[in-house]
Amino acid sequence: MALVCLGNICRSPMAHVVLEERLAEAGVDDRVVVHSSGTGGWHVGDPMDSRAAATLTEAGYDPSNHRARAYDESWLAAHDVVLAMDVDNLADLGGRSERVGMFRDLDPVDPGGDVPDPYYGGRDGFAVVLTMVERTVDVLVAELISQLDSGSSA
Repeated sequence: MALVCLGNICRSPMAHVVLEERLAEAGVDDRVVVHSSGTGGWHVGDPMDSRAAATLTEAGYDPSNHRARAYDESWLAAHDVVLAMDVDNLADLGGRSERVGMFRDLDPVDPGGDVPDPYYGGRDGFAVVLTMVERTVDVLVAELISQLDSGSSA
């Protein structure tokens, strides 16, 4: 599974960290590989934005291993599912397809909406993103477990 935003320093790495932890808690982390990337390459190799990392740390997650990566077309062949954080990222990925969609398609509160980019705002925006990510990841993990149990690829 690939999670994609613009620079891979805020939204997609936050979702990546939360998703990996929830997969581990569910006991399926050995069956689902998660990557994140950005459609822009200017942050490649950088750690997560310090505000994103602090928000995750305060919530009990470990963001320390993240290094930004750039998405390229080979990722589609290498991942069963690619989820964009917003409609602009989705357009950069070539739009919806059988394996490409929006991260918040499974959001139980506002399905299909954008995960807003908190980069140019204050710390509160990162907390809003984390709330969206956590509730969406909970549904995503349940869906992945259902697919894994039925023998579908995840």
